[in-house]
Amino acid sequence: MSPRVEIFRGNDLTLPASEVNVVIDVVRAFTVAHYAFLQGAAEILLVPDVKAAFAVRKERPEVLLAGEIGGLPIEGFDLDNSPVCFASADLEGLIIVQKTTNGVKAALHSLGAPMVLLTGFSNAEATALYLKAHYGDSDAKINLVASHPTGDEDFACAEYIRAQLLGETMEADEVRRRIYGCETVVKFLDPARPEFNAEDIDYCATSLPPAFVMAVYQGALWTSVRKVTL
Repeated sequence: MSPRVEIFRGNDLTLPASEVNVVIDVVRAFTVAHYAFLQGAAEILLVPDVKAAFAVRKERPEVLLAGEIGGLPIEGFDLDNSPVCFASADLEGLIIVQKTTNGVKAALHSLGAPMVLLTGFSNAEATALYLKAHYGDSDAKINLVASHPTGDEDFACAEYIRAQLLGETMEADEVRRRIYGCETVVKFLDPARPEFNAEDIDYCATSLPPAFVMAVYQGALWTSVRKVTL
């Protein structure tokens, strides 16, 4: 017996019923979230727009706002959407409020399942291991959501996780190749676009040793993400 795994693409989907929804944003939201937890963040709150982010700050002044519009920093936010930035930040015990174009939006549209996980490629191995441990010997329905509507990076990561779950062969190097070759990344590698950091893509295309997954919890006031140790 093996899980029933289906891949979807987009950030505003109505998903079919499942035991698990896994939302993927490689470039860059959930790579950023992964590094936020590695740097000690206690929790990430997901919000749909800038207004909602500032509303959270009004209620909880201690939070840090992070995100992007069109891939660029948001005025009044503390952090942008750069894994390079997060990898060197001291976030011990802090709460991050995250707003992004694709990943966060897709996550907020994927809350119908009992379990919702977020991942980029950096944490894909951990996510696959967690899914195999909890659902690998069942016929559970697992939806993998490639949040970018057209980019190949999230779809490649989804295919990689599916392969791990079903015992198929797909090398991590293929995912890395597709990340660097996808349309989403072109602006990051363009010397004429210095507002985009090419080093961000190196972080997005690097798989890290598995330690935890990022699970979504829907509370009365906010949708939060916390790390769950493997």
